[in-house]
Amino acid sequence: MSTTTTNTTNPAVKLIGLLTIIAGAIMIIAGGVTWGAVTSQLKDEAITVSAVTEEAPGSLAGKPVAGPFTAFAQANAIKHHALTGANGRTYAQIGDDIKAAKATLTADGVSDADQAKDADVMKLTAARTSAMNGSFLRTALFSSVIAYGVAALVIGLGILFAALGFALRSISTTTVVTSAAKPVPATA
Repeated sequence: MSTTTTNTTNPAVKLIGLLTIIAGAIMIIAGGVTWGAVTSQLKDEAITVSAVTEEAPGSLAGKPVAGPFTAFAQANAIKHHALTGANGRTYAQIGDDIKAAKATLTADGVSDADQAKDADVMKLTAARTSAMNGSFLRTALFSSVIAYGVAALVIGLGILFAALGFALRSISTTTVVTSAAKPVPATA
């Protein structure tokens, strides 16, 4: 019995595998650069995670904001402090309180200029400004958390692409083994 082994390579599959590996590498690098850029920007701000309360400061209180978990923790601390400073009211709710206070003053015949100087309106306006600043800060921190998530997703997809590319390259070569029986010599 004789055996013949033939290797055939599919160049299209091999090329697609190579391009998939390259795309994976680019994704891993891009995700890593994004992660590093966000981390660098957060560190440059020199933010320290605030304690939520003295009794329950939070496990990350006192640590520098330099990653997704500390950014999330600081956003939650800001929310707590902003709500505490606004007596549990949000920016929009305080806006409704200001409108109601001004409507009452208008009904009492108070001018717009005097309404702006009213102690209750001024107090509500200050609380609303504080709530607004807290909301803006939380949004900025949540944007960094989202950026970290996208960077991690891109890195993960890059790893998947690279693995798929290596798999495609490994199956691009097909080995065919054929065997044939040796002819039996004729005897007379």
